[in-house]
Amino acid sequence: MKSKDVRIAVVGLGYVGLPLAVEFGKSHDVLGFDIKKSRVEELRSGTDHTLEVEAAELAASAGLRFSDDAADLAWANVFVVTTPTPIDEHKRPDLGPVLSATRTIAAVLKPGDVVIYESTVYPGATEEECVPVLEGLSGLRFNEDFFVGYSPERINPGDKEHRVSTIVKVTSGSTPEAADFVDELYSRIITAGTHKAPTIRVAEAAKVIENTQRDVNIALVNELAMLFNKLGIETDDVLLAAGTKWNFLPFRPGLVGGHCIGVDPYYLTHKAQAMGHHPEIILAGRRINDSMGAHVVTRLVKGMSQKGIVVHGARVLIMGFTFKENTPDIRNTRVIDIIRELSQYGTITDVYDPWIDEEEALAVYDIEAVSDPPLGVYAAIVVAVAHDLFKALGAGIREYGQPNSHVVFDLKNALPREVSDLRL
Repeated sequence: MKSKDVRIAVVGLGYVGLPLAVEFGKSHDVLGFDIKKSRVEELRSGTDHTLEVEAAELAASAGLRFSDDAADLAWANVFVVTTPTPIDEHKRPDLGPVLSATRTIAAVLKPGDVVIYESTVYPGATEEECVPVLEGLSGLRFNEDFFVGYSPERINPGDKEHRVSTIVKVTSGSTPEAADFVDELYSRIITAGTHKAPTIRVAEAAKVIENTQRDVNIALVNELAMLFNKLGIETDDVLLAAGTKWNFLPFRPGLVGGHCIGVDPYYLTHKAQAMGHHPEIILAGRRINDSMGAHVVTRLVKGMSQKGIVVHGARVLIMGFTFKENTPDIRNTRVIDIIRELSQYGTITDVYDPWIDEEEALAVYDIEAVSDPPLGVYAAIVVAVAHDLFKALGAGIREYGQPNSHVVFDLKNALPREVSDLRL
């Protein structure tokens, strides 16, 4: 396929797909496809509720158009799949969205077409799960009639410095020629450069271990924070001291949520167990990080009791509900663990986060957020997310607390130390 003949369809216009489609649309004809009609209408109007792409960027992507009509995909000859890869309630990989997108593409697949996957999966998933669907529904032959590539996403929601074009892109293809094509295609928009992996399985593995490594390192620091609390040592003091060594990794304790770090390790452990290998360190890290919500509440309840505050019936303010700071992204937020754990103690819990879409929080988590929490009424205040607007409040955070006695638990060290009663 010659460069001038490339017609790109990006399937899935979320946090990964939209920035990619916009970047390609600056120099190519691109169809941005999403099954959600409201999302397509929003983007056609020039707005992005995820705040990943500004209106000016959308307008500057002259070659980009949007559709929710699957028939329009027949126009394309390069398909890029950017649908989510979540886990189910049993923490097993859910390939449903990726396979649904694959079936949609298979219905319009033509000889010579290339399908590139960006969704995070376990090693082997692209060729073992997706390719058979493409072959079966299209009637075409893999690596003869159509080809496949894998180039894992590296989007960091809310990060305005590390963008699609400024992050090195790993690429791969199902044949050497397909790999060259995929690499050359991305090199047109990735100013940071590309890294061509030798196989699709290598590229899949590289992606899934990026977040697994972070997860394990955060789990170690979370466990250390639990230990240091028992020893009466300030965790941040220890990390600052240890950080003076040139090769000490600067991880900090906290909740581990989001659509990557808290999810991707389960894709790797699923494949490991299928191969007869028990991944001890990875699963141990997951258990620690998944237990942090309960740990936070245990410490909070203890802190309240030490101040003579009756926990049952106490009003608690949770400040922040997104999975990370300065983004509206609530996917797999572990703040929900704190809220659910507090409910076991009979507290009256309010959630305050100006960044979130309150209707989305209600629909996904059954959480009715408050838009203007009252001052002077809360027995406990938990700063769960380090939004800049919360940091700016400083000591003003305490104005939400009841005058006689209250507890401030700063999970992210967002406040001056003297402002908080408890820190991780």
